[in-house]
Amino acid sequence: MVSLSLNSIKQIMKAMVDTPGFDRVLSKVNILSANPGKVVCEMKVEEEHTNRGGTLHGGLTATLVDVISTTAIMYSERGAPGVSVDMNITYMNAAKVGEDVLITAQVLKQGRTLAFATVDLTNKVTGKLIAQGRHTKHLGSA
Repeated sequence: MVSLSLNSIKQIMKAMVDTPGFDRVLSKVNILSANPGKVVCEMKVEEEHTNRGGTLHGGLTATLVDVISTTAIMYSERGAPGVSVDMNITYMNAAKVGEDVLITAQVLKQGRTLAFATVDLTNKVTGKLIAQGRHTKHLGSA
């Protein structure tokens, strides 16, 4: 049974970005859709999101993988955010200022204590894969 609604997920994200902490970097992320175990968001790359080369910063990409995959895990049967055990990101193409990025997180498997998710960041217009991340989370005891 899914314990959170799409509206709840949006409220959680809003609460995160409205705090004085690091999560404010996610203020431009919009949740487009959510189904149990899958969340799709978008974000327009702005200057504040870039590295010195003028493209989407790798650290922000890693944060997107972390937070959006956690959101997908929360919007699943257990409804628990868990804690990160492992995360990796493969960077394939740059995203430039003004480009819209789709962030699609999918829960691959959820067991008694671990959840596994994948996240694709793609250019909304071209469909070109920008980065792909995998995230493993410990959910605690069932």
